[in-house]
Amino acid sequence: MTFISILIATSLIALLSLSGIIILTTLKKHVHADMLALVALSAGAMLGNAFFHLLPEAIELSEEGLIALFTIMLLIVGSFVASFLFEQFFSWHHCHNTDRCEPTEKPFAHLVLYSDAIHNFIDGLIIAASFSVSPALGIATTAAIALHEIPQELGDFAVLLHGGFSKSRAAIYNALAALTVVVGGVVGFLISDSVEWAVPVLIPIAIGSFLYISAADLLPELRHDASHGGTRSSIPLHFLVFLTGLIIMIVTAMME
Repeated sequence: MTFISILIATSLIALLSLSGIIILTTLKKHVHADMLALVALSAGAMLGNAFFHLLPEAIELSEEGLIALFTIMLLIVGSFVASFLFEQFFSWHHCHNTDRCEPTEKPFAHLVLYSDAIHNFIDGLIIAASFSVSPALGIATTAAIALHEIPQELGDFAVLLHGGFSKSRAAIYNALAALTVVVGGVVGFLISDSVEWAVPVLIPIAIGSFLYISAADLLPELRHDASHGGTRSSIPLHFLVFLTGLIIMIVTAMME
């Protein structure tokens, strides 16, 4: 029954991860007009997720003696630097294999996919560990994860579109990234004795990548729009939407 519960819970989270596809497809007439606003939402959600969901969880694990606080800091910085190197390599590789040095798909779009896949895999591990303790804890954990999943996934799908992905390509890759939560749940169930080692290492890696994407990629995209033809009204709008994404993550963290 524990395994079945884990499969049901992670499958529901995976379906929630597809909310961005459903919402933006339904509102396809307004997608391009509101794209940067959704990018701002994603930036706020990622920043809030890193600081108010993942970081407190990492600190709690350090207090339990599962990982040293200094190691957490090293992993966060290492992940941040690795994200930077990934983007540099992507751009370099593209320029050496095509005639143009401006990739049609921006590096940060690929980085969002990889980071989201890691984040979803961690969620699956956490859900599996929770259900292994008790069904009540598993349900509560699944609900807490679901609360912050929708706003982030909505923003992430918009980021893929803004980063040059076609709608169909963005939908397919986002769906594959979403399925890693189920993979995480299955792996967590099979190696329940080792989850205590995997989660403390993966969480700081996710924090570093989210911080890099939000601060180094998404926020500069908004600044670039403001200085290259963006309307004056779009600047306060993007700021308010950014704050909305941040506040949603703060509120959901307080509810956990």
